[in-house]
Amino acid sequence: MKFEPDIAPGVNTISRHDPERIVVGATPFAHSLVVPWEGEVLRWDVQRFEQLTADHLGQLAALQPELVILGSGRRLRLASPALMRALIEQRIGFEAMDTAAACRTYNVLASERRRVVAALILEAAD
Repeated sequence: MKFEPDIAPGVNTISRHDPERIVVGATPFAHSLVVPWEGEVLRWDVQRFEQLTADHLGQLAALQPELVILGSGRRLRLASPALMRALIEQRIGFEAMDTAAACRTYNVLASERRRVVAALILEAAD
């Protein structure tokens, strides 16, 4: 049996993910990206968690989500409160998890019609 969440038309859905790519709808991406609940999927200029800055997270706040899910790469890494300042000041929820878990969590929240943004770091192979 195949499980498919009930996604409203126009809502972005992550249909596949693996260490080399993330597929949103039918479009594959081989780089880090920002997936808003609706609208255009955006390239994200973060190749490694260590490159993450407050400005990167500030860009996400501009999308006005109620929640940001950070996919921190192949393993869970937590962002400091200083990095999250723009989100905290705008009372935007924030959760960090590895990128695979972030993809799954994003889909559940998007299927609930939540204003969620997934910021997904796709790390280059070592």
